[in-house]
Amino acid sequence: MNTRTFGGDPTRVSEIGLGCWQIGGDQWGSVSDADALATLQAAADTGVTFFDTADIYGLGRSESLVAKFVKDARPKNVFIATKLGRWPQPGLPDNCRPEHLRRFTEESLKRLGVDALDLTQLHCVPLAELERGEVFETLRQLKDEGKIKRFGASVESTAEAKACLAQPGLASLQIIFNVFRQTPITAIFDEAQKKGVAIIVRLPLASGLLTGTYSHSTKFAPTDHRSYNRNGEKFNVGETFAGLGWENGLEIVDKLRSLMPEGYIMPQLALRWILDFPAVTTVIPGARNAKQAQANAKPSTMRPLSEQTHEKLRRFYQEQVVPLVRGPD
Repeated sequence: MNTRTFGGDPTRVSEIGLGCWQIGGDQWGSVSDADALATLQAAADTGVTFFDTADIYGLGRSESLVAKFVKDARPKNVFIATKLGRWPQPGLPDNCRPEHLRRFTEESLKRLGVDALDLTQLHCVPLAELERGEVFETLRQLKDEGKIKRFGASVESTAEAKACLAQPGLASLQIIFNVFRQTPITAIFDEAQKKGVAIIVRLPLASGLLTGTYSHSTKFAPTDHRSYNRNGEKFNVGETFAGLGWENGLEIVDKLRSLMPEGYIMPQLALRWILDFPAVTTVIPGARNAKQAQANAKPSTMRPLSEQTHEKLRRFYQEQVVPLVRGPD
């Protein structure tokens, strides 16, 4: 597993991490404790050191499972990123008030069993709150107090990303970026690199579309967001199938198959494409079992894609994908 520096920080993290949304067990279908812990161990065995979780994933379950894994397995050089701001009570926008951000931080510290969080990130909070800036002042105070080592933000749009990049002390941005969502290349990457802001890429496989294994007969559990959020019924539509929708997504994936270079399967192409951008610090595909976690790590050791392949994928995005994307970009 290759590593990269965390933005302007000398700390190095695995360039492929593990997104721990799935092991929360409440928005990707159920995942047992045993499967969750096996997934974490398999990721660590491949060299993954970056684990991204959130307080809302399973209402604390994901954080607690990560903590148990770290305590029992004692992986080396582990870096745990968490997020705050989406807790159901009191809910947004009140979650952004200083007293609630402090409470969420204290609860994550307890669940993760640490004295200071490696990284805490605002979790898709409203643009108005990001622009107002009070949330960042609270995070700066928490850092000064030693509760957190770094702070960043997970965002849903270019406008939100730019509002965050204007804030002093921002360590990272977590963004949706994949073959179907390419706007950050021109809108965000240059400024992030200039300011030493780490880029964490979530949903690199577009909720599994870019595994290339789904068909019209694929069924998802009722508790899986791929069943109940296809049109943004519960949260940002871009979080599910990159905002393409189920039917459009399947058709686009079929068209994409003709662009795969020899020696790659689709998820490897999708992850390697992201890693080819030097602005990216780490990619956090999720996994529900050990086999998926192991497969996710392989693109780190594969050769970069050719310039010709990158150009084909850029044109494919502009011509085939852009007209179909819904939600903030």
